[in-house]
Amino acid sequence: MVSIVENCVDTISNEILNYVILHLLVARDHRLPHIIETSDVVRVFKGHDKPVTALDNVSIHIDEGEIFGLLGPNGAGKTTLIKILTTLLLPTSGKAYVGGFDVVKESHKVRRIISLVSGGETPGYGILSSSENLWFFSQLYGLSSSAAKEEIKRLMVDLEFDDYAKTRMSRLSTGYKQRLNLARGLLNNPRIFFLDEPTLGLDVLTSKKLRSYIVDWAKKERKGTVLLTTHYMAEADEMCDRVAIIDQGKILACDSPLTLKKKLEENVIMKAEVSSVQADFSFLDKMKGVVGYSQTRSIQTNTTSLKVMVREERIFSDIVSKLEGQNLKILSANRAEPTLEDVYISLVGRGFEEQNAH
Repeated sequence: MVSIVENCVDTISNEILNYVILHLLVARDHRLPHIIETSDVVRVFKGHDKPVTALDNVSIHIDEGEIFGLLGPNGAGKTTLIKILTTLLLPTSGKAYVGGFDVVKESHKVRRIISLVSGGETPGYGILSSSENLWFFSQLYGLSSSAAKEEIKRLMVDLEFDDYAKTRMSRLSTGYKQRLNLARGLLNNPRIFFLDEPTLGLDVLTSKKLRSYIVDWAKKERKGTVLLTTHYMAEADEMCDRVAIIDQGKILACDSPLTLKKKLEENVIMKAEVSSVQADFSFLDKMKGVVGYSQTRSIQTNTTSLKVMVREERIFSDIVSKLEGQNLKILSANRAEPTLEDVYISLVGRGFEEQNAH
């Protein structure tokens, strides 16, 4: 009798254990797999003549701890998407989730776990000093006095502007204003950090410092996830685990920078510098074997740099001949390694400069 009871107890215990394990597995599988996820997000603005579609069925996902880049020219839809994800703008249609919360129905929950910093924005009040501005925002975030003082001091030291603690914000240079802006965005220890063109208008050294700090914050310190928008190719290449290339509101490609560049290995990328800013490259639009091109004109040196992607290297000889036919002097010509700009060129046929010009 005792043996029967023990066997029953063992059987019941095993069943309970199996049930608990199964329950945990199901619960785990039903968690939102991505910290940011959008599904067919559309945003349409009313225009003077006709509606303008800023986002066209955008679907992306971002994993926790990832630095994700949204790369595209001005007007591509980058800021519009960030505004939707940070609850500043409603989508026309589609779904978006941040930290598992619906950005429309649970916007108050989203705001508790995020922070947003944009390039070129004013980081506070001009008559207040750097430390006073940070103190003001710390109180809006609900930090205690002791926690606020400690965090403000740490951020100012880490971002190397503690010497300007008592300097009025209005008297700070652009670079130090952006350091203050970044410190303000990190005060609440966000789980997801949105950065909209964070190095816009900054000098090379300041940009490098801020990029390094952001990468360390996300990767070495493992503080959170970063969604970065930029039109600086090198910035996205240097910082991001994955990038989504966006143009005219559509996601054209999404993968790691290395994988995206590897897909171009079947093409040949050539660079040339010609002796005039009046060089006409329109013939490339109809030239067989040309995947795409970009051009950068320098009025100071009266030169134009051309980057062209072709199917075969021999096609570049025909291009040089046509340029020489315009009485242009070829100052240099060489083969180039693929960059993220080349990925963009392969997708739309032109570089960022041409897209911005249109």
